[in-house]
Amino acid sequence: MSCWSALIARDVRQLAEIERGPEMRALIDLLTARSGQLLVANGLSNELGVSASTVNRYLVLLEEVFLIKRVPAWSRNLSNRAVATPKAAFTDSGVAANALGADARGLIRPGGAFGPLLEGFVLMELARQLTWSDELVELYHYRTKDGTEVDAVLENRQGRVVGIEVKAASTVRATDFKGLKHLADRLGDDFVAGVVLYTGTQTLPFGDRMRARPVGALWEVG
Repeated sequence: MSCWSALIARDVRQLAEIERGPEMRALIDLLTARSGQLLVANGLSNELGVSASTVNRYLVLLEEVFLIKRVPAWSRNLSNRAVATPKAAFTDSGVAANALGADARGLIRPGGAFGPLLEGFVLMELARQLTWSDELVELYHYRTKDGTEVDAVLENRQGRVVGIEVKAASTVRATDFKGLKHLADRLGDDFVAGVVLYTGTQTLPFGDRMRARPVGALWEVG
């Protein structure tokens, strides 16, 4: 258990008068380790040994203190294979990294935490930017039961969609667009663009409405 998770659990417990502090701390540690993954309350309750209703209550509290954000699943009844489970992202990737005990060397190690942390960082940056957007746009994720997924789905009121994948690597391959192409095939003209954000420096075309862009493109205007 990290000192961060202990401090956060203490603050949440004080706000909500939660008596079972260790369970809250254990939940925070589980969420930290699984940032960006599907948020299955029943699975978390089994690991923690508490009821799913208790887990859901704790999740609401963690959202109320702005520690996590639940990203809902996107679906337009395009396929009954789509899952309806939300994902959870930490609002502050620095706090999440600290809670994991991840240093710079550990982050870049194969199988390290950099990938999930980068995805969570991008999701939260998108969520922040949408709060001041002139256009009403909602943030979702997309995943089918066979594992095809898109990390972020942005949809406006007219049903126009942009899909975003996050890749913690400096190179991009055509296979990285699998989920985006799946979405494009099913949406047709409503699919505006598919973007893979990666740690490289170049903007690269990958076919019709598909391109790879550096993560820094998140802060470009226009």
